Amino acid sequence: MRVTATHIYPVTPHNGLVAFANVVLDGALNLCGIGVYERMDGTGYRLTYPLKGKSYAFHPLTPVLSKAIEQAVCEKVKTVIGNHHAGYYRPHDTSR
Repeated sequence: MRVTATHIYPVTPHNGLVAFANVVLDGALNLCGIGVYERMDGTGYRLTYPLKGKSYAFHPLTPVLSKAIEQAVCEKVKTVIGNHHAGYYRPHDTSR
């Protein structure tokens, strides 16, 4: 499987959440509502997958697919919202 499209929907930063992502796999499967959080150390982003009840609605089953989705989303996030988020305080940021 490969990521054929990625759509990013920025949100007002809150508790690390900076956007939601939709990912299309092989042009045939749309995965919606993936949470994009800035890592606490500011080194990039981490993804969370939606829950339905107490279990995941969907999530990658292999490390290869997980990494492919993460890379596609993180690259797109950087182009859409950049590396800095106005109004989002990072504890390691001493410039404020």
